[in-house]
Amino acid sequence: MANGEIVGEYEQAVHELSERIVTAQKPIRILDALKWDPGVEEFFRNSKYKKLPVIDREYYQKKNPLSFDPEKKKEEFHDIDRSIRRKLGQYSGVGSIMQRMCYEYCRVIDLLEARGTPRFTEISQELYGSSEDAFHVGAPTLKDLATLVTNTLSKIKDKVNTEDDIPRFTSEEAVAQLSERLAGYFSDQDNIRVELSDGIIADAAAGADRIKIHDGLKFSAREIRTFEIHEGWVHLGTTLNGMAQPICTFLSKGPPSSTVTQEGLAIITEIFTFSSYPGRVRRLTNRISAVNMAEEGANFFDVFQFYRDQGMAEDDSYQSTVRVFRGSTPEGGPYTKDLSYSKGFILIYNFMRLAVQRGLVKRIPLLFVGKTTLEDLHILSDLLDEGIITPPKYVPPQFADIAAVSAWMVYSLFLNRLDLRRLALDFKGILQ
Repeated sequence: MANGEIVGEYEQAVHELSERIVTAQKPIRILDALKWDPGVEEFFRNSKYKKLPVIDREYYQKKNPLSFDPEKKKEEFHDIDRSIRRKLGQYSGVGSIMQRMCYEYCRVIDLLEARGTPRFTEISQELYGSSEDAFHVGAPTLKDLATLVTNTLSKIKDKVNTEDDIPRFTSEEAVAQLSERLAGYFSDQDNIRVELSDGIIADAAAGADRIKIHDGLKFSAREIRTFEIHEGWVHLGTTLNGMAQPICTFLSKGPPSSTVTQEGLAIITEIFTFSSYPGRVRRLTNRISAVNMAEEGANFFDVFQFYRDQGMAEDDSYQSTVRVFRGSTPEGGPYTKDLSYSKGFILIYNFMRLAVQRGLVKRIPLLFVGKTTLEDLHILSDLLDEGIITPPKYVPPQFADIAAVSAWMVYSLFLNRLDLRRLALDFKGILQ
């Protein structure tokens, strides 16, 4: 590559195929296609939180029609897949990544076509997993994680809160603080924006060049810090790193498999920067519990009451419950994307431990090279050596310094071998 120009037949072929994927996926906006209109919340509130309007397949087709022809779009991805095999061969590493992306985007289209039907949850579980998936034979599940965390946090409830947990900053103040902080982190970017929005379910959400903050809310200092780390350092940072790739431009876009890695990476960065806190962890594990409830047959009203029992206000309980049932129906199964946060954290943490144990620590910063998946890191490492991808520019210091990460993981490898139940008996006198 010279002066930004792509040289070589191989590099040119990879770039052209990559650009075709980027272009093909543009009209596919999963969360936009799944959302419920504001009238649903108004109807629910007016009914004293006892009734919902009819939300079924027809509702999505009428209120939230797709902006593209599903069959034509799937055929477009099939054609790209065929071109990848013809131009790069059957065993190309970068080709295998792009082929999987084509497959996943086709399944996403199937997911969107299945809105309001039982197939919606089946496809969602294929793409994002289930609360009862095992990490290995005999391992505890995400459902077990939620139970453990809930029981543990109940013992330290109200014992760790400080002034940093008080929601005292308005949305406008949060925007101002984040704008200043991210201007420092992305010091060479002059188009990064933080802005107010009333069209998002989450408190904050990252786009290609901006972060949206939910208007009309108040936030604590801890929450603003997690926005900085989660939405800024990770989601926005990996997008910019992907967009900076001269050849593999597909790294700027994320299919569902990268969602698990992205959200897990964001959570582990919160942990490594000591930005997370019990309330945050409780929110994430409550999402696991809520998805599990819906997988076991609970309806919208059951999950809404679950959140009410957690001490949440009606409006917050509604928004949290909608996250579970968006794309589905009030009586149907869940949209399981919210499992990605905890699932991704567990997978990435264990990957890092094993990478240190096996001397592959240099692969860890590659998690930030774009919208990656764990299973692709060995291929991305080869592509970096070949000069097909460039190193990520925006990497949080806790991950850029692989010496410090290695020290943490080495101790973690040993600590995992200790029996906590045996230690609890030995420490009984100390812990009284």
